[in-house]
Formats: sequence, structure tokens, C-alpha cells
Amino acid sequence: QVQLVESGGGSVQSGGSLRLSCAASGLTYRRYCMGWFRQAPGKEREGDAGIDSDGNTRNTNSVKGRFTISQDNAKNTLYLQMNSQKPEDTAMYYCAASLNGIDYCSASVPGYENNYWGQGTQVTVSS
Repeated sequence: QVQLVESGGGSVQSGGSLRLSCAASGLTYRRYCMGWFRQAPGKEREGDAGIDSDGNTRNTNSVKGRFTISQDNAKNTLYLQMNSQKPEDTAMYYCAASLNGIDYCSASVPGYENNYWGQGTQVTVSS
């Protein structure tokens, strides 16, 4: 049974930092491209960052220079370091695993659904 379990969410003031973690189990971790997505109330889900099995990363423009995605293959754990946070970063954050490339694990692609999703962790940034 595949499980992706996020942790590390919480409340932070504008300009602050949080680090999210996603522990993966039940899948051959290195086969997958892993990514972080967010969904704010009333908005579509959108991708923030992805990392493929070779360690290549991709960030969306809104988080470039502020968020860093990384992974520890020995621990089957994905991370998202979020710095210089803004109120508009407030959302539920999800990690996802995709058997397709970084185009799919770093951004929402119409008509495509990632193979696995976590349950999400809430991030709230106050001004």
C-alpha cells in the first residue's frame, strides 16, 4: 500500500520559514518524480516544485528564489524548504508521486493526475 504522509505545516508570519516533509512508503521511491502542490480555498490546485529521480528540480515562477525542493533517497523523504513566505502562500500543501517526468510532478497538467497523493498539510502565513 502506497502512502505519502506530509508534515511540517503550521502558522508563520510573513517573511518567515517552514520546512515541509513527505515520507513515502510502499513504492520504489527512485522510480518516481516527486512534487509539491498547493491548493488555496476557492482556487485550483497548482504545482510549486518537482524533483526527478536524477535530482533535477523545477520551481514555478511564483516560488523561485524562495522555495527549495530536495529529497533524501535513503529515507524516502521529500522536503520543501519555504523561505520569505507571503500571505498568498497560505494553502493546503500536498506531495505527489508521478511515474511521468518533471513536467507532471511540478505543475498541474490538464487531463493528467499524478499517481499518488498525500493527505496534505496546512500552511498559513499571516501579514
